[in-house]
Amino acid sequence: MANSGADKLVTVFGGSGFLGRHVVRALAKEGWRIRAASRRPDLAGHLQPMGGVGQIMPVQANLRYPESVARAVEGADAVINLVSTLARNGQQTFDALNAKGARAVARAAREADATSFVHVSALGADIKSKSDYARSKAEGERAVLEEFPSAIILRPSIVFGPEDEFFNRFAAMAQISPMMPLVGGGRTKFQPVFVGDIAVAISNVLAGGGKPGTVYEVGGPEVATFRQLLDRTQTWTGRSKPYFPMPFWLAKLQALLTWPLPNSIRPITLDQIRLLQVDNVVSEAAVKEGRTLAGLGVAQAQPIGAIVPLYLERFRPKGQFSHYRG
Repeated sequence: MANSGADKLVTVFGGSGFLGRHVVRALAKEGWRIRAASRRPDLAGHLQPMGGVGQIMPVQANLRYPESVARAVEGADAVINLVSTLARNGQQTFDALNAKGARAVARAAREADATSFVHVSALGADIKSKSDYARSKAEGERAVLEEFPSAIILRPSIVFGPEDEFFNRFAAMAQISPMMPLVGGGRTKFQPVFVGDIAVAISNVLAGGGKPGTVYEVGGPEVATFRQLLDRTQTWTGRSKPYFPMPFWLAKLQALLTWPLPNSIRPITLDQIRLLQVDNVVSEAAVKEGRTLAGLGVAQAQPIGAIVPLYLERFRPKGQFSHYRG
């Protein structure tokens, strides 16, 4: 069967990031010519070996500068926006990237006469949310559909994979911390989804899958509480650190006291605590209406236990592969 993307060009904004590299790999397998747009294309060289010679080309673009976005999508048959921020970092704000940035990409895609547009948002996106992040993601979705009505939007739960910032972060914390913080008692529910499954779903959309103008809620096959996910992380890394129950009010106080510190070293932000106060799972409405991974052609999503233990081995007390030594 011929590759679905043969002789077609797609621009992937955020192509050098965690999700982006998996999306680029999936599209390259389908024969797409790919422009991987990022602020620092000089740091995107790791993408080029994923395709044939000249198939993947990193290009410069910054969502805060619409003219750079327009250049990146010129002549593209399809456009994908993966750019997002979970915490403010200088001029990379929620509004600049998650809302206005999403509009800039969708508008540029429409003006470039692209036939397909995929936008990755987040589960929990809600214009009425107390979280600035969740509100900005909802504003971004609305902007995308205003500019490109046939766009398909994906809302993933926690995304896991070898380079993720969830399991890796807590596995590293268990290495050095005497206790593990359990924000809100660890009762918040999540539905982690494998990064590779999202990449396949996006590739399927560009091949004609999905219903135009629809928001899909993307979760894996398992729903687990924050406490259960930390339990598994400790088991897979050979740790048994005790938990320190942290009520939401105490976590918010800690976030306020560490506010002057850079986000890269803060344990958690106030906005992230607000997100933790709401379950992050696929809605019953989405399941009933077929707006899930299955509706995008991914019938057998990967479970956490099939993927995560493999890349958490390096956090074991005696190092990776230590259990093979007898």
